[in-house]
Amino acid sequence: MSRSAPLLLLAVACGGGVDVADAGYLPLDIPDQPLRGLDAAQKATFQKGDELFDLTLRDGDGLGPLYTAAACGACHDQAARGPGLVQKFSAVMADGVTPSPDQSRFGYGHTEHPLTTAGATTPILAPMNAPDVLVSRRVGPPVMGRGYLEAISDQTLIELAQQQATRDDGIHGRVNHVIYHSEPNPMSPYNPHQKGDSVVGRFGLKARIATLDEFTADALQGDMGITSPLRPTEILNPDGLTDDLKPGVDLTLASVNARADYMRLLAIPRRVAHPTGEAAFEKARCNGCHVSNLKTRADYPLPQLANVDAPVFTDQLLHDLGVGLADGLAHEDGEAGPRDWRTAPLIGLRFSKHYLHDSRADTVAEAIEAHQSEGSEANDSIARYRALSTAEQQALLEFVEAL
Repeated sequence: MSRSAPLLLLAVACGGGVDVADAGYLPLDIPDQPLRGLDAAQKATFQKGDELFDLTLRDGDGLGPLYTAAACGACHDQAARGPGLVQKFSAVMADGVTPSPDQSRFGYGHTEHPLTTAGATTPILAPMNAPDVLVSRRVGPPVMGRGYLEAISDQTLIELAQQQATRDDGIHGRVNHVIYHSEPNPMSPYNPHQKGDSVVGRFGLKARIATLDEFTADALQGDMGITSPLRPTEILNPDGLTDDLKPGVDLTLASVNARADYMRLLAIPRRVAHPTGEAAFEKARCNGCHVSNLKTRADYPLPQLANVDAPVFTDQLLHDLGVGLADGLAHEDGEAGPRDWRTAPLIGLRFSKHYLHDSRADTVAEAIEAHQSEGSEANDSIARYRALSTAEQQALLEFVEAL
């Protein structure tokens, strides 16, 4: 959010998908806005977190030794998608997508860290033009409405997976059970986990992270080389450096939590109702994975998000999307395999210029078609989409493009 944004914009924020003509709200279409109904302390928390989220970190703040970006906002500009990205790489078998059992050449992991500072001289780069290495990219996803996603109970996601197991169209989502790798967060009412706990993942493109404060600490450590009490250790690097130009842990727990609270307090942007398009969306069974509404927990610590219908358009489950979207990575994202992706929440989609995890699609129509490939759970839905009339397809695209 712009630092000069007038406070009247607070009145524009909308916690759900309502018609733009809803009485009492200005017809502005703006991302990066706080939830409505915040008290003065919550507004101050949002503003502080927003400032830290966009703050460019420097050598003296503990940046590096290896890093990909220097601010959260570099990968989630205005709380929306990208432009920042990371590159991943994996040794694969002759088919080009199945992970090789031998990944020993990648002793520093499967993520590119191209920038160096604080005495580092050797970046971690994706091998180029290696015939047995698959290089893929992941664009920073939007962070709008992520508090809603955190507020949905684990049990709701488990029950969704159980219900999908009985479907007749190939849609069989799975919860990603992951290990909580961070240290405990005694300052957070949202995060009861202890290091080593088995938890339900929901954040990240493959749902490998359980809470927003862990999501924040993980990104600070992995993308910026910024350590914190949740993630106090620098990532392994070829130069063997164990610290940077700021000795010890780089950020305070309060600083991590402020960034996480900013994301919790972000609204889901308002959208114009499109009943014809939504009906086509359901006819094609796109809502089998992109579930339009999920109920949040009654005991979620943020009252504005407790016990509400959250218009998130995701089931937060892993789905096998076939060989066409495979990235060749195994054991990097909990139980997610190389063909698995968490259903992307269709929140603020109209603020995106490109689509899918790697931005390969320039249009929503291209993104839909890319869901079709050998072994994809979405194949039945793609067939149903193609069977729609031209008018129905157009209505569906207009509906999705306006989310």
